Amino acid sequence: MHHANHFYGHAHILARYAELAEVPRIWGYLQHGWNVVDGYAVGTKFAPGFPKFVWSDAPRRRGWAMGRRDYQVVGSPWAYLLLLEEQQNWARQPQPREGTLVYPFHGWEGQDIVGSHDSFVAEIRATEPGPVTICLYWNEYEDDVVRREYERAGFRVISHGYRGLNWRGTDTLFLYKQLAELRAHRRVVSNRLSSAIFYGASVGCEVGVYGDPMLLHAEDPVFGGNDRLGRLWPVLHQVAAPVAEAAEIARVELGIGAELTPLEIRQAFGWTHARRYTAGPGTPLRTEGDLSTDADDVSGPAELADEEMRR
Repeated sequence: MHHANHFYGHAHILARYAELAEVPRIWGYLQHGWNVVDGYAVGTKFAPGFPKFVWSDAPRRRGWAMGRRDYQVVGSPWAYLLLLEEQQNWARQPQPREGTLVYPFHGWEGQDIVGSHDSFVAEIRATEPGPVTICLYWNEYEDDVVRREYERAGFRVISHGYRGLNWRGTDTLFLYKQLAELRAHRRVVSNRLSSAIFYGASVGCEVGVYGDPMLLHAEDPVFGGNDRLGRLWPVLHQVAAPVAEAAEIARVELGIGAELTPLEIRQAFGWTHARRYTAGPGTPLRTEGDLSTDADDVSGPAELADEEMRR
């Protein structure tokens, strides 16, 4: 089924939760990122009759309003990762956290960003008192000009890895790295409301959205632009949103509490005949062809993106 099901190692997390020893393809379409439409990329072509697995009820309702059917709310892969990594137990123990983790709004293989990183750097320096970590998406991280703008400001600059494309190149530990960084930081901010803000709020970070929001080149009007985000979630669009309120919004948007059982996941995804692990709790799963584990695959994100653009 659709290769986006494996973005960010989502299928790997769900296979681990489902107590599998392998990572089969999901029999349906899994929402791979938070958005304000039906949970899927604009232009996604759905095969009739296959289920659409979404994070929460909001994308299901929007999809129905668009005339689409076959939705099932299963919760986000992030919600399952928090269960696997025992977030509730972790939160009960005092943890040293400091500084701010910043996620600048990013482009992707098909669209670049229009906006000023220089102005965002200036706003970060004027707003954030503690040590600052900038997490760039892979394409901005590989852009020397963009990366050095943040490095010259004295910020620590990282990337969680490559999301994958056509079942290749996936950094299956992407979300594990993200969780580790979020747990280490007191604040998480961005110049655009996105999955990362909700992830941060879900693990107790103070969150904020401010600065030049930037735009995707030729951004599709179906999303309603950044103004729509501000109208729907005004409390998050400030330097520091109330922690409890942000956490509740994140709980709803990420489908925390809507998770299926391991058996239900295996049944919903068509995984009932997949190999099960035989001893102990599952560890992060990897499969052949993942860039992080396959030494023979020398294609980097840029090469994979170029290949996809030629299709």
